[in-house]
Amino acid sequence: MMFSVSPSKRELYLNVFHFLVLVIAGSALILILSLAVYIIWRLCKSNRFSYVSSKNKSPNTEDISLFYGVSVFSYNELEDATQNFNPSQELGDGGFGAVYYGKLKDGREVAVKKLHEHNYNRVQQFRNEVEILTKLRHPNLVVLYGCTSRQGRELLLVYEYVPNGTVADHLHGEQANPNLLTWPIRMNIAIETASALVYLHASEIIHRDVKPTNILLDHNFCVKVADFGLSRLIQNNAIHVSTVPQGTPGYVDPQYHQRYQLTDKSDVYSFGVVLVQLISSMVAVDLNRSQDEINLANLALNRIQRSAVDQLIDPVLRSDTSPETMNMITLVAELAFRCLQYDSDMRPTMNEVLDVLMDIQTLGRINAYESIRDLQPVNVEPLSESSDVAVLFKDFQPSPVSVATEWQSYSSASTTLSSFKDCQ
Repeated sequence: MMFSVSPSKRELYLNVFHFLVLVIAGSALILILSLAVYIIWRLCKSNRFSYVSSKNKSPNTEDISLFYGVSVFSYNELEDATQNFNPSQELGDGGFGAVYYGKLKDGREVAVKKLHEHNYNRVQQFRNEVEILTKLRHPNLVVLYGCTSRQGRELLLVYEYVPNGTVADHLHGEQANPNLLTWPIRMNIAIETASALVYLHASEIIHRDVKPTNILLDHNFCVKVADFGLSRLIQNNAIHVSTVPQGTPGYVDPQYHQRYQLTDKSDVYSFGVVLVQLISSMVAVDLNRSQDEINLANLALNRIQRSAVDQLIDPVLRSDTSPETMNMITLVAELAFRCLQYDSDMRPTMNEVLDVLMDIQTLGRINAYESIRDLQPVNVEPLSESSDVAVLFKDFQPSPVSVATEWQSYSSASTTLSSFKDCQ
């Protein structure tokens, strides 16, 4: 017995089948469209968040002029100013970039830093310099004129031109002149550099690369501290910043190197090395020295602890120096000893360092005046026991080489005090 479907029923089944196919296809299409709309919405939201986040946190380099208010120079403009970055215009070449002398069309002399392309941190260093220098104002900090946009061919920073080279040039470089860098000039360099660091620390900024090559000098030997590519900001009154140690060998705080904790005392350590260099004219690292004195910091600690400061002093200074000046040099060496302590808690703050340097300079002037007065008597009232200067030096702390107990050592004011009126 066979069953057959009437034509009318067959047509009904086909219609139902077609209807189900259309419903399923329509539902699938709606689902696909909904998914596509959702994906597009998420992407738009993500991009908008990224844009807002970049505005609030770390802007792209092309937006630097908007966020920091600096001038933006074109690559062609700076290329013309430096004669196409002619090697003869190069002022120096460090680990982060080469610096070229240039002259803008408006007549300004500038120093143009061209960041090395192989340095993977160069964008961060670029932002550091711009962000820090645009919000700081101090007579002993280099002035940033502007930068290029990220849309340009290179990341370039444009500074004021400081014409007399670096402290390193005058201590042991091509411009070294034993008779030119006198002790009063060296003392003034120490005070002005300390003043700049005091200002930075008060602004919650750690320089992290204090060294003679980053201390520029003008024609009057007035200081301009430069190169903030490694600088770090300490926020919310934090005691330290946890970061991988960076800096220049011979100047890096050994405790920072061991504990990965950067503090303002790290700059104090580096400045201690600079003080020793101002006294000795030696380089920070010299492989020709004995193994335990390759680092100048170790050499200085050993000499000062053995009361052999005279072995540190640049022969040029030692050959024709008054007893008053020799006393000043000794006091500065002992201050350097305190700065170079391995335990950061034993180091003074930069405020204390500046105060001591200014006291030493004042003491030197008093002693020099006393010597002149002995040679040519004049009617001047002697210092009273209650005078500010007498009280100051009555309470002056004993130096490390003058104490009997052994000091711990490591063996492996925004106001500028200037000796030169033209520095103001």
